[in-house]
Amino acid sequence: MMTAKTTGFVPVCPLSALADGTAKSVDVAGEDVCVARVGDEVFALRDVCSHAEVPLSEGVVESDGTISCWLHGSRFDLRTGEPDEPPAWEPVDTYQTRITDVDGVATVEVSRHTTQETRS
Repeated sequence: MMTAKTTGFVPVCPLSALADGTAKSVDVAGEDVCVARVGDEVFALRDVCSHAEVPLSEGVVESDGTISCWLHGSRFDLRTGEPDEPPAWEPVDTYQTRITDVDGVATVEVSRHTTQETRS
């Protein structure tokens, strides 16, 4: 039987709990991670603005695949974590996601390791 420890992915929520254009904070191996949905795609990034240290999951998810920090308006690309709107200049870590069937329920799973860690 494959588990989160053997696959490297952690189930975080049913897909139905993440409406299009929304984000939520989830725990992945002790890290706060923001999962966001844009259409049929689900993205995950560290749940902290690199400028102001506030949760990105409380920001606004845009249809262009970005999320805006609610405090000062910095925007981050959900695919890469790169900021494209000041005052943030540092990227945030991203995570791979996948949708799996868990007991007949479409479930969002997030990698236990950041995309940046798996490239090293």
